[in-house]
Amino acid sequence: MGVPLIDGATACDDVSMPTPGMPLPPSLIPDCTEPEAHRAAYRSAKTNDAIFVCVARQGRRWKVVLDAMTSSGPTIPDEAVTVLGSAAEALVLTDTVTQASIAPGYISLRVIETEQRAREIAAAFHAAMHGLRLLYTAVPSQR
Repeated sequence: MGVPLIDGATACDDVSMPTPGMPLPPSLIPDCTEPEAHRAAYRSAKTNDAIFVCVARQGRRWKVVLDAMTSSGPTIPDEAVTVLGSAAEALVLTDTVTQASIAPGYISLRVIETEQRAREIAAAFHAAMHGLRLLYTAVPSQR
């Protein structure tokens, strides 16, 4: 059985991760607080060749996790990682998140006050990873 999401959908039964180029809206970001929900959502992302994204409760706060390694698409270029890192830094500076970890293909943002805010942030970073990947695929580097 899946873990309930907003609007009654479940991470494991009703919602699959989108295909590449199709970011999830906040209401469909899986809640992977329970390990089995995390495994199911991660497996679904790999099966659907999509960037994995989830929110999870940590005590009274929330975290956001994204992992592009579940997708066979091109790697996230260094320039894109810099853009994502700047956005994460801005969230830390405004105390929206307390901890941020950005690496090529992986993002973790922790200690977010509410589930809704975590979902909004997760959806924004998910869309950004898709968009930056598409942009850097369409516009080759001048190296």
